[in-house]
Amino acid sequence: MKLNFKTYFTFIFLLLAVTNLCAKDNYQETITVFKNAGESGKFFNNSYGYAVFPTIGKGGFGIGGAYGRGQVYENNNFVGNTEMAQLTIGLQLGGQAYSQIVFLKDKRAFDDFTNGNFEFSAEASAVAITAGASASATTGGSSAGASGNKENATTVGDYYKGIAVFTVAKGGLMYEASIGGQKFNYTPK
Repeated sequence: MKLNFKTYFTFIFLLLAVTNLCAKDNYQETITVFKNAGESGKFFNNSYGYAVFPTIGKGGFGIGGAYGRGQVYENNNFVGNTEMAQLTIGLQLGGQAYSQIVFLKDKRAFDDFTNGNFEFSAEASAVAITAGASASATTGGSSAGASGNKENATTVGDYYKGIAVFTVAKGGLMYEASIGGQKFNYTPK
C-alpha cells in the first residue's frame, strides 16, 4: 500500500483526535500527579508559573505530530489557556497519550511563554515519568530517573534556560528516535 501525503496526515489527525476525545481532561488531578511525583513536586514551590496539559495525543509514522490543550498558572493562580503542537521527523511508529507540565522558573520565562507564540527548539527535552527507567539529554546537560505509574511516579530534573518539562505516560505504544520542537500558543482568560 502506497501512503500518500494526504492519507498520512489524515491518519495522524484522526489518531490525535481520538486520543484527545478519549481522555477526560482533569487539570487538578494532573497537577496532583505531578505534585506527588518526587522531584517535579518541588518545582511547584520554586517556579514563577507553569502550564499543565492533562492529555497530549501523539502519533507518528516517519513524520509525527502531537497536540494538546492546557492551562497556565502564575503563582498558582489560573491566568489563561494554552495549546501545544509538535512536529517530529525521524524513526517513529505508533501513538500515545501523555500528560505534561512545563515549569517556568521566573517572570522572564513566564513572560516569554505568555507573550504570543513560544517554541522549544529540538534541543529541549522532557523528563519522562513512566514505568521503568527514563533519561533525557540536552546541550545543557542530562538527567535520568526511574519510576512507576502515575500513582507512584518519581522524577529527577532541573531547569534548562528557565524551563523544566515533565511528562507522565497515559497509554499507547510508540517507538521513536526523532527530533522536533513544541510550539505553544497562549490565550489569557
